[in-house]
Amino acid sequence: MQIQIEPFSVHKRVPLTISRGTNAGSTNLWVKVSADGIEGWGEASPFSIGNKTQTTEAIAHDLQKLSTKLSGFYPLQQQKIASICDDLAICSAAKAAVDVALHDWLGKKVGLPLWQLWGLDLDRITPTAVTIGISSPADAVKRLRQWRDQQTVASVKVKLGAPAGIAADQAMFEALLPEVPKGAKVSIDANGGWRLTDALTMSYWLADRGVTYLEQPLPVAHDDLLPALRAQSPLPIFIDESCFDSADIHRLAHCIDGINIKLMKSGGLSEARRMIHTAQACGLQVMFGCYSDSVIANTALSHLAPLADHLDLDSHFNLKDDPFSGAHLENGILMPNSRPGLGLSLHAHP
Repeated sequence: MQIQIEPFSVHKRVPLTISRGTNAGSTNLWVKVSADGIEGWGEASPFSIGNKTQTTEAIAHDLQKLSTKLSGFYPLQQQKIASICDDLAICSAAKAAVDVALHDWLGKKVGLPLWQLWGLDLDRITPTAVTIGISSPADAVKRLRQWRDQQTVASVKVKLGAPAGIAADQAMFEALLPEVPKGAKVSIDANGGWRLTDALTMSYWLADRGVTYLEQPLPVAHDDLLPALRAQSPLPIFIDESCFDSADIHRLAHCIDGINIKLMKSGGLSEARRMIHTAQACGLQVMFGCYSDSVIANTALSHLAPLADHLDLDSHFNLKDDPFSGAHLENGILMPNSRPGLGLSLHAHP
């Protein structure tokens, strides 16, 4: 099989600010795996979590290394390919791009969309959230109104953990709450921006205002404080930055209520499926999330969406120049289509 790697840049319509900084776009990598006249597509996007930063350059380097090593392999040899990725210490975003491309190739080879190949029920897919970044109260309200003008909003994720402190978080949330559509689910993601005392204070304050769950309230370096938080929090505790793969679930299952699976952290659909089953076996809920991912990565996760409790796959809706088409919105639900594989197409060259 042959592997091609092509960079493409995406730019956000509205820059997204979280507790660690602001992102206005990224250079992602479009990965194409070819064999038997069939081409499977995958994507790698850069991300940064403390010392686990994966830059576009580092991802591209690993993909080039992998491309040379896999030239004599066939796309159905997924287990051998995964072993080579491990032997070469390939970063998770590079593994994700290849793994997704191999799944897309497989679906096209057998002529079935992945969700159907896995026997999943699309009626089980929950609405995907739209994300409101940290900002002034007025700007947060403006952003939610923009989302409401753009699409059906049935779930809202609000980024808190502002450097200015929890008073700023509360002011922004209070301004937003009246603008949330009736019946829409509201969740909070602090991206590790709170201390334990602030997280406890906010958990009670937010519970009184109908919030569904808290995501990554504490920094990764303070995972040891999660048991104390969960013991007292009236809201379920989900982790994101603290959970890359199945091993992290086993390590933290006793002190959390759910995990956020992202393709770039997990290393692809293969590990995402393992994480889902591991989490469910531990009695945990599952959500899917994204970075500055295009339609490719979010469509890939949409095929697994019937297995998730919560979805946050809105990154491509905030891109001005996403070159791909795939899963589509139906009443706030990101729905994969019935074309073979991922069901992707290119509508403008990146």
